Amino acid sequence: MLAALRGTLIVSCQAYPGEALRDPYTMRAMAAAVAAGGAAAIRAQGLEDIRAIKATLDLPVIGLWKDGDQGVYITPTVGHAVAVAEAGADIVAIDATDRPRPDGRSLAETVALFKQRTGRLLMADVSTVEEGLAAARAGADLVGTTLAGYTPARPRTPGPDLDLVRDLARLVDVPVLAEGRIHTPQQAAAAMRAGAYAVVVGTAITHPTSITRWFREAIAG
Repeated sequence: MLAALRGTLIVSCQAYPGEALRDPYTMRAMAAAVAAGGAAAIRAQGLEDIRAIKATLDLPVIGLWKDGDQGVYITPTVGHAVAVAEAGADIVAIDATDRPRPDGRSLAETVALFKQRTGRLLMADVSTVEEGLAAARAGADLVGTTLAGYTPARPRTPGPDLDLVRDLARLVDVPVLAEGRIHTPQQAAAAMRAGAYAVVVGTAITHPTSITRWFREAIAG
């Protein structure tokens, strides 16, 4: 599965709480639409979304479960990760930053228990090189730059953090996925040139509220 993702586009199909598109069947339709455009895999949030997408599409799903909105909330515990795997995710994404985890377990303990209970692939969402290295040592199968700029550890760049992509690709011995603030095809291509194994794009493809806001602000400006 990992070999099949090399050099591809992965599309994140997510909607925020309270939004018009926040519905598993809407996200299933969104996933089908991006699959028709050539997405090689889908990143999906929430157990119902994962189930709906897996029931329809024959594509790998990177699943996660956001619980809360502060600190470690992307698949924050082993229990969350196991539930995501049981919902059908082929790869489970977790917050792999060095912040305290809600269940008090270390990242290494979390990865080991997850692997023992499910045998599924695990993607570590990180914000720094050090976190990426620690995640790979702990047994993560992929490392993503998803959280770069979203923790105090690293400044938020206007676009993708290509320096982090480049450093992780050079130093980490597992595939590195570029994710976060990739808003144009040119930025996606730049991430590949920086050494990304694959690129994950969400907002710029699947979040019409943000895209509309970009155009409105540009016109107003």
